[in-house]
Amino acid sequence: MIYKGRSVVYDFLFRFRQVFGIHLGMFLLVFKIVIPVLLIVFGMIDLGKAVISSDDKAVSKAAKSLLNRVIAGICIFFVPTIVSILFKMVGSFGEVKDQFDICANCISKSYEFK
Repeated sequence: MIYKGRSVVYDFLFRFRQVFGIHLGMFLLVFKIVIPVLLIVFGMIDLGKAVISSDDKAVSKAAKSLLNRVIAGICIFFVPTIVSILFKMVGSFGEVKDQFDICANCISKSYEFK
């Protein structure tokens, strides 16, 4: 069925992709910021508890745990960016470029599509 020069199925898929992309973009924004901050805060709380307990082994273990959490937080922050760069490299291939650009804009700039 054709509606204003486009098929109804195409129109539905285009709108679904935009809505899904917006929600995915908001999730990634929260994922990139909130989870690393929570990891670091919980690591600092654990280190504070260990320092208050005055146990050298607990302080050493908590410091190592904090370092691991900071590294995990940094990795979590940069994983979506790295994946986006890889997809942009793949998305630059001829016939999928236009479709990819639409999806990439919905996901990366979800705050603009309200």
